[in-house]
Amino acid sequence: MTTHEPANAQKQRTGLRRMWHALGYSLAGLRAGWGETAFRQEALASLVMLPLAFWLGQSWVEVGLLAGAVILVMVVELLNTGIETAIDRIGPEWHDLSKRAKDMGSAAVLLSLLLCAGVWAAAVWHRF
Repeated sequence: MTTHEPANAQKQRTGLRRMWHALGYSLAGLRAGWGETAFRQEALASLVMLPLAFWLGQSWVEVGLLAGAVILVMVVELLNTGIETAIDRIGPEWHDLSKRAKDMGSAAVLLSLLLCAGVWAAAVWHRF
């Protein structure tokens, strides 16, 4: 009788052990994201914008919207980078579907940036 190891050991973990390992994977993802220029720029901008959200927002809802819009940009950027990485893993040759996937990821980043800019512009307009 042979024992087959699962392809992904994380699937066999439960409870706090699973959460601890998941945290490690998440931190590895953030480190990988830091290697991307766009994510690094957005993360550095968030160091200014997140504290500013607490000053600019006049209620917890406004602070949440301002901070959430900033975090959303970084989340979408990480997802876009994941899409691009997976496509690049498949192969370097040009393909319509690969271009489409990358373009859609890029469009998602653009929309999140426009949303963030709109929320912040409305808050600044309302405040001043």
